[in-house]
Amino acid sequence: MTTAGWIIMIGAISGMTGLLSWCIYKVFSTPGSAEHVHSPVDIDTGETDD
Repeated sequence: MTTAGWIIMIGAISGMTGLLSWCIYKVFSTPGSAEHVHSPVDIDTGETDD
């Protein structure tokens, strides 16, 4: 593989790893996020006559 190919491959893998790490960090570090999770039963779609 050429030098340019190695640079592109390493950049792509590093970018995806960095994005995954950031997403995992945000999921575990956001305070109070568990209170904002709603199950499908809690969501009112307005389709029932209740």
